Amino acid sequence: MSTLLSLRRALGDAVDSLPALAGSPAFAAREKEVEDLVRTIGELERAEKLAAGLARPIGGGPGVDVSDINPSQRTLSQIRAMDPRPAQLRDFSDYLGLARKGLDFTPRADAQFRSFGEQLQSIFKHYASKGSEHDPRLVRAPTGAGEVDPTGGGFLVQVDFAAAIFMLAHDMGEILKRVNKIPISANANGLKIPGVDETSRATGSRWGGVSSSWVGEGTAVTPSKPKFRTIEFDLKKLMSVMYTSDELLQDSTALTAIAGQAFSEEVMFMTEDAIVEGTGAGMPLGYMKCPALITIPIQTGQASKTIVKENIDNMWARLWARSMKNACWFINQDILPQLNAMNQAVGTGGQLVYLPPGGLSATPFATLYGREIVWTEYNSTLGTTGDIVLADMSQYTLVDKNGVQAATSMHVAFLTDEQVFRITYRVDGKPMWSVPLTPFKGSNTKSPFIALASR
Repeated sequence: MSTLLSLRRALGDAVDSLPALAGSPAFAAREKEVEDLVRTIGELERAEKLAAGLARPIGGGPGVDVSDINPSQRTLSQIRAMDPRPAQLRDFSDYLGLARKGLDFTPRADAQFRSFGEQLQSIFKHYASKGSEHDPRLVRAPTGAGEVDPTGGGFLVQVDFAAAIFMLAHDMGEILKRVNKIPISANANGLKIPGVDETSRATGSRWGGVSSSWVGEGTAVTPSKPKFRTIEFDLKKLMSVMYTSDELLQDSTALTAIAGQAFSEEVMFMTEDAIVEGTGAGMPLGYMKCPALITIPIQTGQASKTIVKENIDNMWARLWARSMKNACWFINQDILPQLNAMNQAVGTGGQLVYLPPGGLSATPFATLYGREIVWTEYNSTLGTTGDIVLADMSQYTLVDKNGVQAATSMHVAFLTDEQVFRITYRVDGKPMWSVPLTPFKGSNTKSPFIALASR
């Protein structure tokens, strides 16, 4: 256990013991102990904050054999790859089994919880009894002085349960599974990575300032160098709460199944919604809010709440060429009738533009320009900007504490006087593009993120 985590746990224990010492000579001594712990924790936290800028991804790179990595250092992506059979993983219990295999984790009754429901029950008993019924298997979350507030802080989710929740969330999410994910170490609260500051492909602007020229013998070459910008990620806090009934609290098996699935789905939904429309203030920056988004104007005379073939053609034409093999169409399901009616005239006949799943497309998913269509709840409704988006999600980066050490950023607390559990998840994300790219020839800019204007 780290020094900081040990101090926070000691602070929580000291605070919990204060009510019993009220009115006795020992109260002043214990109060001073609390003050000293708060001061020491504050100093260590400031030191960690200064070191956060040095955060680096953890885990092995491409080609690394997962079996050669210490189980305590495996990332969720590496653990997930240990069982490449998505059809076999259906619910929280399946992912929990995979998490324990990847972490080489076998819970011992005297030291760990056997089920997520059992841990939630222990947390409930702790808060309901105001700390008098404390389970020693609970580990306080590293939230420093916030431990004195029962609505802040809480207890770490056991590492196998946390891993299962996150893997299930990422597998369920059609957007989450496509973004570029970078895990960071438990001691870091952010990440800084260099990005090429390229806004134009014109000679002298590629790679932000690298240029070439054909020269004769003895001719001097004008020096050039690439230009970089710093892309910063500062972890944001997502809190998910779940109200429970007295009956559910008594059944650890049902509580495990319901809470595991519910928290996974809520983490997935809120994170994906932020990837699409997040403001960047207290949440990830969504591609719909980033300056790199290109919004395609509608056709002259186009009726409101319609999609025509020319819209699709123009969107595809503005997509960055290198993104054409990765991009997907993210579409609100309200648009489906418009797509079903879309076709291209060929003489007296015609040609389908939208290909539904199966049948003519011979694929399990619908396509436009040969790229998959993903129906989402996050897209705007028909007729408004964002109802149909063409995006390459490999150009969006998500940073979180999603390895084994994610336990330090995921904790659960029981809100006093209410039967409510809360999960905290720390994450940040943003597009890797700052502005659309001006091509080498032509004036129409390109981007991995294309939307259609309101109509």
